[in-house]
Amino acid sequence: MFLVMGITGNVGGATARHLLAQGKKVRALVRDREKAVNWAKQGVELVDGDWNDSAATERALKGVEGAFVMLPPVWAPSPDYKEAKSVIASYVEALTKAAPPRVVALSSMGANRTSGHGVIAALSLLEQGFRDLTSPMAFVRAGGFFENFLYGLQVAQGGTLPVYYNPTNRKSTMVATNDIGAEVATLLTGPAWSGQRIVEIGSMVTADEVAEQLGEVLNLDVKAFAIPRAGWAEAFEQFGIPKGHSGPAEEMFEAVNAGWMDLGVAGTEHVAGTTSPRDVFEAASGVNG
Repeated sequence: MFLVMGITGNVGGATARHLLAQGKKVRALVRDREKAVNWAKQGVELVDGDWNDSAATERALKGVEGAFVMLPPVWAPSPDYKEAKSVIASYVEALTKAAPPRVVALSSMGANRTSGHGVIAALSLLEQGFRDLTSPMAFVRAGGFFENFLYGLQVAQGGTLPVYYNPTNRKSTMVATNDIGAEVATLLTGPAWSGQRIVEIGSMVTADEVAEQLGEVLNLDVKAFAIPRAGWAEAFEQFGIPKGHSGPAEEMFEAVNAGWMDLGVAGTEHVAGTTSPRDVFEAASGVNG
């Protein structure tokens, strides 16, 4: 039995799919059973509870062979990242008491730094908070998700994909969530290890390449367009971040453009993704490749 947090999201869902495909039993902690009904139909055991409920997490950890944990994404965090700190404290309490045989945690490229990277600060705090746990631990530092470009299926009809990557021909680490889930499942079910591991996952890709592959799916000529820095706040507001709260998201993309998210941090393992942006766009649009 394996515990998967965030099963109704992209990475948690991909992890559960890969575990189920291996014939493994999966358990999930959920706040809303209705959102997870399709997982229950596939045999996933649902445990009621919240990210911040350490007792519920401890119950969900009971008897598992391994656990996948992650932070709920918060694009407009409090200045002190209290949302992340609360979930981390809950996890630490539960993981200390339950001490599962292995834990895999979703982190991010850039989490090796402790400041200057905006929303990724939450994942730096996660890695720091888990340092003293006794369970064998693997931090999966993922690149930017290809799924974050899915807005392009609508907005790129005019031939332009607006992006925060600048310049658009600079490579940075990107990955499909399906590949993250595959690696997490491999870590959970593969050979045991001791101590802590850090696995970078992704490949070096440019926004221009993403736009080109989006164009192939849309049968259009699509070019990436770097949103001018002065327009970032307004653009983030259009994606739902409240006015005046886009600073952490802006700071993250400044760090990406500065090269902080590149592969090859000392002391890390590396796994390349095998799912292309084209694959992600095709799956979302119902196109067969």
